[in-house]
Amino acid sequence: MAMVFMNELDKFVVVFIDDILIYSKSEEEHKEHLRIVLNRLREHKLYAKFMCFWLKEVSFFGHILSEKGVAVDPSKVKDVRNWKQPEIVTEIRSFLGLAGYYRHFIKDFSKTAKPMTSLTKKNAKYSLNCEDAFQTLKKLLTSAPVLAQPDITKPFDVYCDASGNGLGCVLMQEGRVIAYASHQLRKHEANYPTHDLELAAVVHALKIWRHYLLGNTCHIYTDHKSLKYILTQPELNMRQRRWLELIKDYNLEIHYHPGKANVVADALSHKAHCNVIEARPMVRVICCEMDEIKMPTEQHAELYSLIIEPTIKDQIIVAQKQDKGMAHIREGLDEKKRACFTLDD
Repeated sequence: MAMVFMNELDKFVVVFIDDILIYSKSEEEHKEHLRIVLNRLREHKLYAKFMCFWLKEVSFFGHILSEKGVAVDPSKVKDVRNWKQPEIVTEIRSFLGLAGYYRHFIKDFSKTAKPMTSLTKKNAKYSLNCEDAFQTLKKLLTSAPVLAQPDITKPFDVYCDASGNGLGCVLMQEGRVIAYASHQLRKHEANYPTHDLELAAVVHALKIWRHYLLGNTCHIYTDHKSLKYILTQPELNMRQRRWLELIKDYNLEIHYHPGKANVVADALSHKAHCNVIEARPMVRVICCEMDEIKMPTEQHAELYSLIIEPTIKDQIIVAQKQDKGMAHIREGLDEKKRACFTLDD
């Protein structure tokens, strides 16, 4: 299908396998675009069975497209709202996969999701920090804003900031947000000096939004004043020189923007990974249970953390060892007669 509409792709047609989306700025323009597309289908003897015309908004790959911009599909939001607490790694990855698909709608996504991503590691435990991150992501996804559509004929504004927690970037145009981005610092990046961290935020924005910024005018705003002169500094380390080669590919101008004015990007980089939950309603119940097992408690204490031990795995291991049928299968594994089974620790 992409070959059929090769000349129209990204001009007024978007194609994915057998889905065709036609977009226009006016009704007259849309009539002409429809005529071109339908004639092209007729030339190649292709027949469209399911068609919708003259829509003000359309659902396309989990997004709602309209003249206002791009929004999250409400049907996907419903799935997120009703998502139960994940219990196994597969469920955690499924949730993070869906949430990650809409990460450009969410400020500081990488830091908010960090407690959840840590659960995919071996021997990780589900704590209240993870539950807080899970509920926060659900809330952010169900209240995601409408993002503006970029206009490549107009200049872009990129706001960048860095801190010890990570990097934060916002892509804007004429005061409207197009996308958010954030990045968790790796171990070696946490050792960067302040100047390099701020420059890393700029480089990160240029890389992830390369398809928007390359070839277009863009203004970079940072709260690190010395970056204004990065292009003319005589002495640079090897890392800065490497990044400078990338920066020179872009038609950009770096501006100093005080931290107080650079609110959104500053929040993306400084926001804590997760807020501590204060579980006041649970105090009375837990105290009663502690009394039953004769464990001393303090009635006015506040619960700040609760570790949930994954005992179900241990129970399954014990039950399998005691099961006669499983014992027969284990014997077959030792004799290499059970190729469809594997023994895991």
